[in-house]
Amino acid sequence: MSLLPYAMTVVSVALWLFTLIGSMAAECGIQQLPGPLSYLGEGPVWDVDSQSLYYVDINGAEILRYDYVENKTYSAKIDGVDPISPIILVQGKPSEYVLGTGNKIVLVSWDGRSDKGTLLKTLYDLGDSQKHVRFNDGKVDPQGRLYAGTMQLESLGDIMQQKEGKLYRFDGKAGGKFHQLKAGISISNGLTWPEKSNKFYYIDSAALNIKEFDVLENGDLQNETVFYDLQVGGKNSGFVADGMTHDTDGNLYVATWGGSKLLKINLKTKKIEQEIAIPAKQVTSAAFGGPNMDELFVTTAHTGNQDPPAGALFKITGLGARGKPMDKMILTN
Repeated sequence: MSLLPYAMTVVSVALWLFTLIGSMAAECGIQQLPGPLSYLGEGPVWDVDSQSLYYVDINGAEILRYDYVENKTYSAKIDGVDPISPIILVQGKPSEYVLGTGNKIVLVSWDGRSDKGTLLKTLYDLGDSQKHVRFNDGKVDPQGRLYAGTMQLESLGDIMQQKEGKLYRFDGKAGGKFHQLKAGISISNGLTWPEKSNKFYYIDSAALNIKEFDVLENGDLQNETVFYDLQVGGKNSGFVADGMTHDTDGNLYVATWGGSKLLKINLKTKKIEQEIAIPAKQVTSAAFGGPNMDELFVTTAHTGNQDPPAGALFKITGLGARGKPMDKMILTN
């Protein structure tokens, strides 16, 4: 029996797939959005109500809002709040935001346009025993609870070599309790809860992997496993994972610090489906947004005196994927 017809079919299918993938890649566009270059841009969160993307410049101590309709970015500083990360939207309070600043979680107000915000109150202080750390990345889960992690202050030494960070859950009551979920963390970073998996995915950048957890009803975590290992053949991949989000199909989008790209990782196959090039070396995080939730906004940094557009906010279109509206924190007095 001749295998030539079968071989020709395989070649034809392969060529078709190659053409299709190339076409999809060609349709994927990236645009630098107007706004300041952040020293350490982070924490993008899309607000459906205002059609705006909020994010922070951690070391620049600024909160920023990209107005989609105006195609303009506004920024503000808040006296006594430095550094800043993350920024969290509050349910039912469109001009109030929860911020991490040093080892505290605070509530601030901002009109989204002026160059100054106002510190309203401290919601939680980790105390003197944690003065050597600062909050880094944080997000709200589908139940309106804040998850936020810490890392050692950069001024105290190599942040990749220490494990002083912790991951916490805050149920949203002023003066309420912080629940420690995990310790021994170097750089607490990406967090996301894909609906299709009912799991929690988490990044400690220095661990060079993405962890997967089961989530109990009260928000506690259990059954920690390594979902994806960024090390190839036991060697460092040359970058570390930073922030993270997911689409409605459950695929993860992982920012790479030092990698100039986003990685799209299939939740079922646990394989990289796509690498999305970003014109900045330090890619910090990503969030879906836009009127149809099908545009991916990407924050970057320009540490180390890197040339523009490092530090810019970017928008990626044509991915053929959508995200879901991001959850807001339920905050009670």
